[in-house]
Amino acid sequence: MKRLRDRNQAAVGAVTLVLLVLSVVAAYNSDDLPLLGNGTTYSAYFAESAGLQPDNEVQVAGVKVGQVTDVSLAGKKVQVKFKVEGTRIGDGSTASIEIKTLLGEKYLALQPKGGGAQDPNEPIPVERTRTPFELQDAFKQLNQTVGDINTQQLAQSFNVLSDALRDTPKPMREALNGLSALSKTVSSRDQELANLLSNTSQVSKTLSDRNAQLRKVITDGNLLVDELQKRKNAISALLKGTQQLSAQLTGLVADNRQQLRPALEKLGLVTDLLQRNQDNLDKGLKSLATFTRVGANATGNGRWFEGYICGLLPPVIKAGGLSINPEGCTPPISAPDQGVGGR
Repeated sequence: MKRLRDRNQAAVGAVTLVLLVLSVVAAYNSDDLPLLGNGTTYSAYFAESAGLQPDNEVQVAGVKVGQVTDVSLAGKKVQVKFKVEGTRIGDGSTASIEIKTLLGEKYLALQPKGGGAQDPNEPIPVERTRTPFELQDAFKQLNQTVGDINTQQLAQSFNVLSDALRDTPKPMREALNGLSALSKTVSSRDQELANLLSNTSQVSKTLSDRNAQLRKVITDGNLLVDELQKRKNAISALLKGTQQLSAQLTGLVADNRQQLRPALEKLGLVTDLLQRNQDNLDKGLKSLATFTRVGANATGNGRWFEGYICGLLPPVIKAGGLSINPEGCTPPISAPDQGVGGR
């Protein structure tokens, strides 16, 4: 059998990398692996979901024992599936949806009961489940309770009680007089209180109808806050990098100050010299343009150089009607200037 060092190191490295990736994936998805014994899945029927969502906690006596895995509609009821680990669930256990935070987060509360074990394939019936007492129901019941009170009889009862105890000590009389005044105030404001409670009920119903929109607003607000936090971190990193760059540049200038100063001084002298000779440079560039154009015309017809030499021929001679070299040294007339390369 070959030793590990004698094997193909590329294959050994690839196998090691694959094993590391599989280990990380298994660690992050350990809850979904069926062989690790992460609890038993139960289900329960509720009259309504009451805002319960997957991944919400499952608690027994305030201790987390699992989490909700699914919330779905089953006919006219809501079926909630949840996973419980390390806790016995009896066949008489009850379940209720409770409020966990002021922002409305819910959790599933279990009360294990019964002599036998709850069958995971049999959901807990609606008779053994309960939903939270909503604010809308509280205002509705308060409105009904106040509406059933006969305020006139209540005020008359307080008046009779005050008259019956008129001869009692002064503190008692004052207390009864206060109760009588309170009953009169309640009686006189009966319609206003009824309207207030009715409007409160309507407001609570409107908020309940807009529950999905409010939840979406809160969710979008969380996304906005997360994005702002990311931008804040990016800007902070940018400012930190700029500060570090500034420190590096400052150190660079400080370390090379002796070399940079003479170079900058010489650069200033060169700039002054060029400034003083700017007119001469302009004139030279203009003359160079004319010379370049003439040179291009002289050498732009092929692999030879065109030129005109005066003096090789004899001067103009006219005798007895005979004319020798009538042109003399007059240069030929060239074509109009056509730019570089023209004739």
